[in-house]
Amino acid sequence: MTGTTPAPFTAADYRARMDRAVRSAADAGLAGLLVAPGPDLVWLTGYTPTAITERLTVLVLAPGRDPVLVVPTLEAPDAEQAPGAPALTLRDWTDGTDPYAVTAGLLDDRGRFGISDNTWAMHLLGLQRTLPGTSYAALTDALPMLRAVKDKAELDLLAAAGAAADQAFEEIRKLPFVGRRESDVGRDLAALLRRFGHEQVDFTIVGSGPNGANPHHEVGDRKIRPGDMVVLDFGGLKDGYGSDTTRTVHVGEPTEEERRVHDVVRAAQEAGYQAVRPGAACQDVDRAARAVIADAGYGPYFIHRTGHGIGVTTHEPPYMIEGEERPLVPGMCFSVEPGIYLPGRFGVRIEDIVTVTEDGGRRLNNTTRELVTVD
Repeated sequence: MTGTTPAPFTAADYRARMDRAVRSAADAGLAGLLVAPGPDLVWLTGYTPTAITERLTVLVLAPGRDPVLVVPTLEAPDAEQAPGAPALTLRDWTDGTDPYAVTAGLLDDRGRFGISDNTWAMHLLGLQRTLPGTSYAALTDALPMLRAVKDKAELDLLAAAGAAADQAFEEIRKLPFVGRRESDVGRDLAALLRRFGHEQVDFTIVGSGPNGANPHHEVGDRKIRPGDMVVLDFGGLKDGYGSDTTRTVHVGEPTEEERRVHDVVRAAQEAGYQAVRPGAACQDVDRAARAVIADAGYGPYFIHRTGHGIGVTTHEPPYMIEGEERPLVPGMCFSVEPGIYLPGRFGVRIEDIVTVTEDGGRRLNNTTRELVTVD
């Protein structure tokens, strides 16, 4: 794949993110944030431990204090190499000492803290045992929009990931489908994503015929047959940022009904995209797409939300779903992916990643949304 290598994020970039996180925590009435290994730690520091084990690693962010990363001594050399390390103080602890006591010295013993969702229960319980006066809230609840608004560099990375996924689709549609197992096509998709720059493949859904009526079918041993609808939903991480796109193809010529259902989903996806603009509520995107499907008589067969955020993970806030009144803001990125699923028969889904611009939205996936036939 041609293209320039993106400039890496700098310590200054990570420091700005940590400062923003501290301000957001203070605005939410929190005494600080505790961030365990996972996507939040990657976004805030660029650090991923070689292996996530029972040893405590946690980033402590609190107003008026420098960021501190508590790490096991044996992992400190790796942590020191993280791109965000110059913006941190590292505090290591050795086996045989109490890491919760080390961490407790950095915390308000009566404070309420946001804590990353993927923190191990044993670590949260260890902190509560050491500091019984503290309380905790999951970051998804306390600061759901922490990573939601992307800067230009992040948007460029997401656009590149989307373009790479588009290239994978353009290649997979040229390959044979008939007589091959879903798992065979799934392996081809994974290989194509890697060929076009993905370092991580998160999913390759290949739902043929009746399996397409299960939105998260992934792949199986079913052999693809002439006349099948095939849902292709795939994505992963390229340069640390996510792709996620869905196209539904047909093996040979579709029936009139199959074409009609695909046309309804395509119109719903377009309606959802057209609803994207600053100030609109997240639920407005869901409502716009869902109305098209309901008006066509397929409302009961659209059985999931219209979209989810994407960034350093392929699923994150914000969510395009009824009841989510949060306004869209320029820089937010999320999927628009309505579908119709007819049990025992076939399914159709069309998905693009969309970013909110100053005056509307911009698609980060640009392959055709027409019904493509394959052999």
